[in-house]
Amino acid sequence: MASAAERIGAIVEAAERAAESVIDDAEAQARQYLDESRAEADREAAERRSAQAELIASLLAEAEALREQAGQMVESLRRAEEELAGKPGSGDGSEARTETARASHLSAVADPEEERGGSLAGARLLATQMAVSGSSREEIALRLKTGFEIDDPAAILDAILGPED
Repeated sequence: MASAAERIGAIVEAAERAAESVIDDAEAQARQYLDESRAEADREAAERRSAQAELIASLLAEAEALREQAGQMVESLRRAEEELAGKPGSGDGSEARTETARASHLSAVADPEEERGGSLAGARLLATQMAVSGSSREEIALRLKTGFEIDDPAAILDAILGPED
């Protein structure tokens, strides 16, 4: 009887070792799969961020081109209106450019309530829009401080406008 009990004990011990080995292998494979999945997710997120940055840059360039075209169109329409009214303008178009710049400045700036709690990317976009539309460094800084609660907007301003003299 003792030998049968010893055999059963040996079989149980061997089964336990085999089970531990299977569990260890399964845990190692799970860790490897998890690490690979994280790396893949990080790579895909980086690709998406890169694609979004390219899209934003492209949209900003298109917006600038459209704004320039709109300014030229307003100037042409102003001249045509003056010619139709029988009072030709000075011919240099400075009045139309001034009014266009004012209109662009007002339309490029969003409502401060919409800006609250926005992201750093949103702050950069607003600062870029304001700079393109002719806002001063001080105006942009104030808007970033109040609209995005950025205490020191110098880094954003330097990136967009260049370092302060």
